Amino acid sequence: MVYFCAIDLGFKKKYNMTKVERKRPVVLNNVQDDSFKWKPLPKAAGKWPYRLDINKVLLGEDLSSSMQFHMVGDTGSVKHSDFQRLVAKEMTSQISMAEQDFTVPSFLLHLGDIVYNHGEANEYPAQFFDPYEQYPAPIFAIPGNHDADINPDSKTPYASLAAFTEVFCAREQQLIAFSKGSNRLSMIQPNVYWTLKTPLANFICLYGNITKFGTITEEQEAWFIQELLNAHLERPDKALIICLHHAPYSADTNHGSSLQMISFLEKSYDKAGVKPDIVFSGHVHSYQRFSKHYTDGTIVPYIVAGAGGYAGLHPIAKLDDANVTDDLAILKDVRLENYCDDCYGFLKVEIKKINGNLLLTGEYHTLADNCLDGVANAVLFERFYVPLRYPEYSL
Repeated sequence: MVYFCAIDLGFKKKYNMTKVERKRPVVLNNVQDDSFKWKPLPKAAGKWPYRLDINKVLLGEDLSSSMQFHMVGDTGSVKHSDFQRLVAKEMTSQISMAEQDFTVPSFLLHLGDIVYNHGEANEYPAQFFDPYEQYPAPIFAIPGNHDADINPDSKTPYASLAAFTEVFCAREQQLIAFSKGSNRLSMIQPNVYWTLKTPLANFICLYGNITKFGTITEEQEAWFIQELLNAHLERPDKALIICLHHAPYSADTNHGSSLQMISFLEKSYDKAGVKPDIVFSGHVHSYQRFSKHYTDGTIVPYIVAGAGGYAGLHPIAKLDDANVTDDLAILKDVRLENYCDDCYGFLKVEIKKINGNLLLTGEYHTLADNCLDGVANAVLFERFYVPLRYPEYSL
């Protein structure tokens, strides 16, 4: 299998695409063990194997030859932040403008951390419902660590992800009591980890719990391996996409890479004998695009898109930063291809069938000059391509 990720250099605009020489992800040198924070998972709303056919949500929409969607993470902010609202506004504008040429993003898949800091129901109106009230498409989501947290000072006890499941894992679509009058209906995801099935791709969505670098239960691991196998059976007609909150690879100074998620993913790939086409994550408040090179020639892109609005971006580590290291065997075959750590932004992704084969095109859009004038103006930072091909056929 040979994959490649090409950048459209015609869209550099005013940005310097090679700001530093860093080419590898990093890990933090001093990491505290926070495994004690782990919280039990809520009961699943649907039946195993926790799959949702997008046709149950997008009634009558034809996605068989082309599909566009938005992706973004870490949009919430308990601190004052205009950027979460501006990011939502720009994605909304892309849909309303796209309707003129019939290339409309059909949904948003949120990469986690919808509300900060403790996943409370009373935070959803200001941090989610209000900013996204005008977004005209369905919103799917995976939980982030902050969505799963519990406020120790809350006067009313609640379980981890109680609000999240009411908003995104309802048994039927309905208005939400704590939304303060929002017209957005609840989503019907079958579980906090689940698979979104579409005509052109299977999105396997993982849940890493509350810990900083992620924790996956044995039950979820077994489910994930089975979903990899099942999704692989639908190749080459469908792409295999993995979504998780905790970034496996990152070059930032706040989180760095998650050795736990890297180990979990690679072990699962080995057990299933299946690798994904691309991996999307949030958690780190920046945009980063990596390529993981395997000895069999496979290249898997890993995309971090966590600059969705939280009041504080995470900078890429400088080469002489003594608090991080990139000299680990587990990182040696991973290359940092591009990044943006000083602007808020979001992804627009398209999967298109061309002569019976699939092409994934990703666009990362940033808010120009961080919107310091209070007016959003999305600028295309980069466009990358991932031709999807497997042993069974060639592009």
